[in-house]
Amino acid sequence: MPFRLISPKVAQKIMNGVLWASGIFTIIILIVIIGYILFRGLPAVNLEFLLTEPINSGRAGGIAPMIVSSIYVTLLAVLIATPLGVGAAVYMAEYAGERQIVKLIKFGAETLASIPSIVFGLFGLSFFVIFLGLGWSLLSGGLVLALMALPTIFQVAVVSIESVPRSYREASWALGATNWETIYRVVIPAAMPGIVTGVILGMARAISEAAAVMFVVGSALSMPISIFDPGRPLPLHLYVLATEGLSLKNAYGTAAVLVIMVLIITVATNTLVERYRRKMMGR
Repeated sequence: MPFRLISPKVAQKIMNGVLWASGIFTIIILIVIIGYILFRGLPAVNLEFLLTEPINSGRAGGIAPMIVSSIYVTLLAVLIATPLGVGAAVYMAEYAGERQIVKLIKFGAETLASIPSIVFGLFGLSFFVIFLGLGWSLLSGGLVLALMALPTIFQVAVVSIESVPRSYREASWALGATNWETIYRVVIPAAMPGIVTGVILGMARAISEAAAVMFVVGSALSMPISIFDPGRPLPLHLYVLATEGLSLKNAYGTAAVLVIMVLIITVATNTLVERYRRKMMGR
């Protein structure tokens, strides 16, 4: 019998304590960061701040154009990246098999996910703004953010689809369904919670990016009317206010609004996903 310094029961208790401590420490860090931002930023947030345009380069006034710009670029990124990412994931999980192209696609997704955001911004400036002639606009920003969100959505969707039990597919085939009918009627609905999680992660990254969009959106302070207008999303406005020393109070207010928007999106989407999961399980 091998010699042990501590008994398995003691080791189990120690590891349980370490894991609990790690989880609690992570939660405390999250609470401290969010709490500090809200504590410093909420005093600056009111209806005037949310519904008016900035004055004197952001030293005074509100952030209404920035909120609209953030909504535009985030929705554009999600609407472009989601069908591409999920479609590629379906091909990878259901059709590609073990061919060489699978390794190539996985390598491409991992490479895209590891590229610094500012490189995406420079690419967007060269390709979308100049080469395609889209100019400094919210459309260019949305396309850049779509490229950034794409690998996240793709990778999470692949894992979600591959985790659907094969018995689901076999039962559908046994009832006479084709492979495509099985995918969109059985596999995708079963994998939907995981796919939505990937979309949330991609959306959170898109709505919080400053470096990727600073080269392509134009940084205009006026209210954008369409996706072809220049704009200034909240993260970029926060960056400008903080780095140029225009208004630290408004910078914290902008950060608080950005945090609240991300929290609302996350909580609302998770609630819908949970309701969908319960419906699928017949609860």
